Amino acid sequence: MFQIKKICCIGAGYVGGPTCSVIAQMCPEITVTVVDVNESRIKAWNSDTLPIYEPGLKEVVESCRGKNLFFSTDIDSAIRDADLVFISVLSNPEFLAEGTAVRDLKDPDRVLIGGDETPEGQKAIRALCAVYEHWVPKTRIITTNTWSSELSKLAANAFLAQRISSINSISALCEATGADVEEVAKAIGMDQRIGSKFLKASVGFGGSCFQKDVLNLVYLCEALNLPEVASYWQQVIDMNEYQRRRFACRIIDCLFNTVTGKKIALLGFSFKKDTGDTRESSSIYISKYLMDEGAKLFIYDPKVLKDQIMQDLSQPSISGDNPERELVTVTSDPYEACQSAHALVICTEWDMFKELDYGKIYKKMLKPAFIFDGRRVLDHLHPQLQHIGFQIETIGKKVVATRIPYTPGAACPRIAAAEPPAKKAKV
Repeated sequence: MFQIKKICCIGAGYVGGPTCSVIAQMCPEITVTVVDVNESRIKAWNSDTLPIYEPGLKEVVESCRGKNLFFSTDIDSAIRDADLVFISVLSNPEFLAEGTAVRDLKDPDRVLIGGDETPEGQKAIRALCAVYEHWVPKTRIITTNTWSSELSKLAANAFLAQRISSINSISALCEATGADVEEVAKAIGMDQRIGSKFLKASVGFGGSCFQKDVLNLVYLCEALNLPEVASYWQQVIDMNEYQRRRFACRIIDCLFNTVTGKKIALLGFSFKKDTGDTRESSSIYISKYLMDEGAKLFIYDPKVLKDQIMQDLSQPSISGDNPERELVTVTSDPYEACQSAHALVICTEWDMFKELDYGKIYKKMLKPAFIFDGRRVLDHLHPQLQHIGFQIETIGKKVVATRIPYTPGAACPRIAAAEPPAKKAKV
């Protein structure tokens, strides 16, 4: 059988970099070269500061770099010398979760390899299987035709996104009835037919994959004249957008129907903890809705750089033609972000937010001081926080039966929660 000795990976991003770094570590006899047209990205991969943050990745890279792992901009030479070329396509789709990518690569649930049902296609499948078999049991390596591998990737992410939108829809019902969505999720998750994973209510899913893959599925269904199927999956995206808008409306409602000119501390900007990735982060959209109402945002995230936050909030789809930079301040200290703030909003479930000195924070905030926990990370602290003096609002639960009284008005004129969210363009 043909043996792979040299691999070229085109693209040094969130998938290519970690995947091929782990391949290099697990297959020391194979030379792996990761190439990209972005010179600054390649320089970062060759430096002590990698271009992406992923737990355990730096150790993997440093163990192989310069030995059998190389990062280069010389794309032509790398392709010419390679026995196998990885391109960001779905014939060998990744099932990585950011924050656990290295662990997912070293101990995958499955590896899926698709290929043409031709002698050449089957030869390529066998060669790639041999690479993964260095560390992955054969029973976990699945081979299919190309269409099956592509649809498996889209369907997997669509099902996960669907679960999140489903529990988020229930969170709205819980808030209206007095139920606790965490208790509901635990009860239904103990049903072995359902399981407990991806039943965590929040401000909505983000990241590069879920929305993209669901919309790809919608587009595919529309192109193949399956409008009912397309409409079904579009609802997963619509519910996600509704949850973001609903959370922003709740902030505005509780702050006496206006946030104009009010300082709001937003803690967390990455789409999930243990990553610096902000793509499609719910924080971006919540920031947009609050800025649309004139709020002054002070943003803190332990891993996202200031330039990235400002770039995300300056996109035309977020800020329109006039980026409102004067409404945004990025801080390097969560306590500084909360100084003189009317409200504290948690948008990312970083563990450090559980350990903050909330007594210190309360003293620095304007009164009444509100906490809006969009990730349910402070549930265990509610009695303590209420004793300090905080007004607490969270997803899928009424923390207190009564709030500080205010007069409801025509709430959220620009982002009415009852208004159907605009559909995104299919990609």
